Amino acid sequence: MAVITDAKARNMKPDDGLLPHGGVTGLALEPSATKGHGKWILRYTSPVTQKRRKAGLGGYPDVGIAEAGKKGMLFREQLTLGIDPLELKAEAAQEAVKAAVIPLFKDAAETVYAELEPGWKNVKHKAQWINTLRDYAVPIIGEISIDQLEPRHIADVLRPIWLEIPETASRLKQRIHAVLAWGWAHGYCKSNPVDVVGHLLPQQPSKAVRVEHQPAMPWRIIPEFWKQHLSVEDYDVSRALLKFLILTAARSGEVRGMTWNEVDFDQRIWIIPSERMKAKFQHRVPLSRTAIEILKKQQAFDSDLVFPSVRAKKVATDMTMTMLLRGVNAPSDSPERTATAHGFRSSFRDWCSENNYPRDLAERALAHTVQNKVEAAYHRTDLLNQRRPMMEAWEAFVVQRTKSAEEAEREALKHVFKPRSRSD
Repeated sequence: MAVITDAKARNMKPDDGLLPHGGVTGLALEPSATKGHGKWILRYTSPVTQKRRKAGLGGYPDVGIAEAGKKGMLFREQLTLGIDPLELKAEAAQEAVKAAVIPLFKDAAETVYAELEPGWKNVKHKAQWINTLRDYAVPIIGEISIDQLEPRHIADVLRPIWLEIPETASRLKQRIHAVLAWGWAHGYCKSNPVDVVGHLLPQQPSKAVRVEHQPAMPWRIIPEFWKQHLSVEDYDVSRALLKFLILTAARSGEVRGMTWNEVDFDQRIWIIPSERMKAKFQHRVPLSRTAIEILKKQQAFDSDLVFPSVRAKKVATDMTMTMLLRGVNAPSDSPERTATAHGFRSSFRDWCSENNYPRDLAERALAHTVQNKVEAAYHRTDLLNQRRPMMEAWEAFVVQRTKSAEEAEREALKHVFKPRSRSD
């Protein structure tokens, strides 16, 4: 069949039928509403769907007869290879749209943080979660779209701190994994490269080796420390906080966030609600005489908080006690390190052990979670009355009342270890 001529195409009228190209099977010029204008179409059977289809190859005269022939031949070559050019074009368009919306890692990280943050109660954890990503990951992979990230990219982020700061590196790895798991769930990426990044990094030291406990003050020197640095008359929120923390063996956050509605002066109990406890269980703390005295002095300050920050009248920061301890160079059991506020819980626990207090009482005083599930199932009481003599003995030891510490402890032990009668 002869190829259509320009003369015939220019004289094509709107009511004329299809004019076959003549050089490519199925290719024809379809007239439009204007004389001498039309649209090139190629009719074919799709090798993919097995259905009849019609593809547009451009308009005449913008696309001339020769150019239309070249396009048609290329189209036919793809069909011979089992490729449907229209399907290929549609897939390319989908990929282009998808690529336009796939977020960069830095944007994905911020989005995931915004979605997860409402479920976190710990303010410090909220800040650390995103800050580790901003500080370590974003400078290296922040500008890469999450579908393009490979294990080598993740290894580049982790390698500088993998052995030097292993705990931070492990947490950073978990947070990157969370961001990419979110991307996978949304169809932005087809795998999570963090799952195999361990094959590109050296083995970290075991957690047992790398865990560094909070420096604690040896319990035997606490009375002297109390006398030298905490027995002052002038008000100082830092000292009041630390004294109360030592006497109650509570966590820093529990004491700093303490409110007056948690205090029962009549029963001499501090009731910490479950939402403020690490284990999410209500914890009752028996209050010794010195602890009550501290609280009564704090009543002079108009605040719902028992130990408000002096300047902002809000919850004091953890640095409040840290700076005090550093300022007096508080000794600890860790060489060249200052004792920490949290370390006094360890000091209290050592005192309990060395003074023969039952493990159960000591652990309950610290509000530790019972790890054994069977044992936990039988924990129906917090042993408040049994713990009270122990905490009073601890107070007597710390503040060195007129009665010797040994006498106070012996007196407390009488309440803890009552002889059982034969009828029991």
